[in-house]
Amino acid sequence: MGSPETGDAGDAGDVWDVVERLAARLEAHSTLPVEQRRILQILKITEEAGEVAEAVIGATGQNPRKGYSHSWADVESELCDVIISAMVALARLTPDARATFASHLARITDRDLTPTEPGD
Repeated sequence: MGSPETGDAGDAGDVWDVVERLAARLEAHSTLPVEQRRILQILKITEEAGEVAEAVIGATGQNPRKGYSHSWADVESELCDVIISAMVALARLTPDARATFASHLARITDRDLTPTEPGD
């Protein structure tokens, strides 16, 4: 696996290893019923998406009170938080998150990246 200093998580297998470790840590920490833990993890995605919106508004200077309060690097970071939160949510919903994601990605690939006409 890549080093934390470089932010390099390595290949997709390594990413899922980290996601599964994060999910396990959250599961071990919580005393809430499993259904409630799942719901709260899914809501975490929405919280992180709100932070993306805040960063975009700040990067474009659209809040007159705050001005240019964020950078596009902040937006990138917040988007990563959304992705990680969603992956952790999937891992907390199913023990086979890797296969679930891979299967879904294959369906998206077939649907959206398969040429439909000559020259596509």
